[in-house]
Amino acid sequence: MHIFITGAKGFIGNELVLQCQKQRIQVSGVDFKPSSDFPQADIRSKNIAEFIPEGVDAVIHLAGLSNDTMCKNKGYDCFDMNVLGTLNLMEATAQKKARQFIFASTEWVYDNCAAKEQKNEESVINIANHTSEYALSKLVGEANLRQKYQNGFCPVTILRFGIVCGTTGEKKSAVESLFLSIKEKDEVSVGSLKTGRCFIHVSDIASGIIKSIGLNGFNIINLAGDKLITLKDIVEISKKILNKNPKITETNPDNISVRNISNKKAKEMLGWFPEITMETWLQNLNSFLK
Repeated sequence: MHIFITGAKGFIGNELVLQCQKQRIQVSGVDFKPSSDFPQADIRSKNIAEFIPEGVDAVIHLAGLSNDTMCKNKGYDCFDMNVLGTLNLMEATAQKKARQFIFASTEWVYDNCAAKEQKNEESVINIANHTSEYALSKLVGEANLRQKYQNGFCPVTILRFGIVCGTTGEKKSAVESLFLSIKEKDEVSVGSLKTGRCFIHVSDIASGIIKSIGLNGFNIINLAGDKLITLKDIVEISKKILNKNPKITETNPDNISVRNISNKKAKEMLGWFPEITMETWLQNLNSFLK
């Protein structure tokens, strides 16, 4: 098997490459930043096809602006990279006769999320409810891929990632930042302890991508954690691991944000199951930080 990855040196790309190497999957790729491992290339460039091997088994598209902060009030830059860049890569993929296109989307495409409602791939999305340039860019990317597939493009797999955790570098995830605050401070502030997400570890994201290689047809699949984890859950797990009991202050207890995302389809279609629990990750993080 031979795959091509955009964003090969990014957070998810790094982990994906490592897992592919362990499974002896041949990897080619590019990254926006200079790297000794992969060529530097921009997905918006008209020569991007030069980097894609002819007849590659899958083009895995991870590159682009990857969160709301990067895109907020930067609509032109966001759509230039995430929408036009993806369209350009689609043309290059068709030119090189790749067998599959795997697109990294996000759970943020789901609107009007509530604690009691679990969103799945069949949930109706009202684009008028979105104010996030990032979410809109991913929705447009998904729509373009659907249209392209209906006009003879290769099989398409859209993976809607949950909130990914697992960082240990300078750019900390929200979970890591909260854990470190509990580790280092006597008083910690959070918005609402009832705020929750279906967090998913980066290693589980990478394994889900690998399991999706070879799918036929047009598929949208959520890759999210098994259960909703609230900030209160993270606080309690962190306190237990660190043997600390700081004062926790809620600054806005009524401002509850919950995104409950189903991973049932991924389990049934891919035989994929998340393996890294929040407890395991935070225990590993604590060991790493010692």
